[in-house]
Amino acid sequence: MQTASRLNGIGEYYFSQKLREIESLNKQGKNIISLGIGSPDLPPHPDVIRVLQLESAKTTTHAYQSYKGSPVLRNAVSDWYKKWYQVNLIADTDILPLIGSKEGIMHICMTYLNPGDQVLIPNPGYPTYKSAATIAGADCVSYELTEAHNWVPDFSELEKTDLSKVKLMFVNYPHMPTGKPASKALFSQLIAFAKRHDILLVHDNPYSFILNDKPLSMLSIKGAADCVLELNSLSKSHNMAGWRVGILCGAKQFIDDVLRFKSNMDSGMFLPVQLAAAKALTLGSDWHEGINEIYNKRRKKIFDLLDLLQCNYTTEQAGLFVWAAIPANYKDGYELSDAILNKSNVFITPGGIFGTAGDKYVRVSLCCTEENIQEAINRINKN
Repeated sequence: MQTASRLNGIGEYYFSQKLREIESLNKQGKNIISLGIGSPDLPPHPDVIRVLQLESAKTTTHAYQSYKGSPVLRNAVSDWYKKWYQVNLIADTDILPLIGSKEGIMHICMTYLNPGDQVLIPNPGYPTYKSAATIAGADCVSYELTEAHNWVPDFSELEKTDLSKVKLMFVNYPHMPTGKPASKALFSQLIAFAKRHDILLVHDNPYSFILNDKPLSMLSIKGAADCVLELNSLSKSHNMAGWRVGILCGAKQFIDDVLRFKSNMDSGMFLPVQLAAAKALTLGSDWHEGINEIYNKRRKKIFDLLDLLQCNYTTEQAGLFVWAAIPANYKDGYELSDAILNKSNVFITPGGIFGTAGDKYVRVSLCCTEENIQEAINRINKN
């Protein structure tokens, strides 16, 4: 049986393959220290877990749920956006809970893209943008982000290209993998660009609370309602990656459009998870400050590790990772990553998996204890 042509050019996700390789090495007794994946190793707040336990024990919470999500969760999202981003969202119309924001990327692509449409994809950037757009039948056009241009789009270069077939543009600030923070000036430029060319901006915003004291939503910028859909998530900000709680926010028409597709794909999220997520969104600054204190200590250790590897990096990064340029004696990030894995049983991510513009870089995750990071340093030191 042949697979559908829509999967042509779509390979297995890099981390899916790499995790199997690491599992095999661990079975051989290698005890790999993984500094690759951004899956928070810390638990959610105890009150969030308590809500899940209490609600799951009830006999009335196990039925199918609304395709638009529980009003409790949507109201909590509305309050959260108002408190942290100064954005007014109408809970009934402007918010769509998702079973993880990754599925939202696919929903948006399947909602708006036809064969022959073009999508602007950041290079480097989250690989799912490209794979989702490709599966939807669109043509991906990469826009390069470079260190020389401070990891933001070169609008003068973009304006020189034929944008007549471009329907969507994926953007992501704080940026993964480079850690480039968001700014109102950048968001204003993006919105003006999108309006000039009738492009829908899809802003992926899961990192705004991690090592970043100025959370920013693109929806807070004037004119955003006309051309922006924003994805958000509790995976990173609230240590709930495995819970699969994402959010899509934007003007009613956009939300209604995506709901037409989404309602044919799932039957809603487990209600106790939604109610626990609503509780998570009420947590105050002490929660984020406590999490960031831990990540900041880990990041200092990661800087030590990167210094040992003679990599170059900026300390002005936000998010769960550190992005660093490799030394000249390595051909690319894959070579450096493989060398460390084979010699020291330590895994870091080659930047090339995020696009060709990442070939000369590596990305190191903060989702590992200080003790394990120090052990990784010790192992590398021995080789």
